[in-house]
Amino acid sequence: MARVYDDARLAGVYQAGNEMPEAALRAWAQVIGAYAPRPAPTVVEIGAGTGMFCAALAEWERASLVVGVDPSVVMLGEAARHNGHPRVRYVGGCADAVPTRGGLFDLALLSRVVHHLPDRRACARELARILRPDGVVVIRTTFRERLDALVYHYWPRLRDSDERRFPGREEIVADFAACGFTVREITSFEQPVTASLREFHTRMTTRPQSKFTCLTDADYDEGLRRLALDAAAESETTPRPVRERYDIAVFARA
Repeated sequence: MARVYDDARLAGVYQAGNEMPEAALRAWAQVIGAYAPRPAPTVVEIGAGTGMFCAALAEWERASLVVGVDPSVVMLGEAARHNGHPRVRYVGGCADAVPTRGGLFDLALLSRVVHHLPDRRACARELARILRPDGVVVIRTTFRERLDALVYHYWPRLRDSDERRFPGREEIVADFAACGFTVREITSFEQPVTASLREFHTRMTTRPQSKFTCLTDADYDEGLRRLALDAAAESETTPRPVRERYDIAVFARA
């Protein structure tokens, strides 16, 4: 995965810049957990970041064990600080080399990480190794052909960058099919991430996502200025929650 996540500045702002309301996080945990083949599943999250989903799955979906894997030492430190849980373990590792025995997990989660993988098929082969025979993979992403995040309205160059970085639906399906997985379901889900555009603006002032590294300071400042103007105008009317939609691709062992 991209070594930008070794950036201590990004790791330090990632949790606050990407968290969502409790009800939204709980809803996401329920959607993801519903794909587990049994109650109290064992879960691995590849690219766990600061561990929001790890803790949520342990707390609300009663996962018996959640292992959050990430190559970034600084991210894992933030995960332990913000999202510790008795049934969660955070370990260093990569998508194609998970430091655990085979056949351990019921469910593998990749949330907003598939576009960072240097070799998706190597990751899929590793997931086939560590999953139980009836295990499933849940990929939470945005397909290249469905890029619709609000940030693109204010920073159009982010869309250009993400069109180069993000895989399309059929690319992901082909990579996992080549490694012994079948498609179980492809859908999407949307939840609020902030209560208002003003709150969204405050969040974006920290550049809380790796995608912002592709912008010059001038491009970033101009987009932030446009966002501030819209947030100020909205505050004079009726603020509305900012919502984000993600695609969900679910794969089962063939």
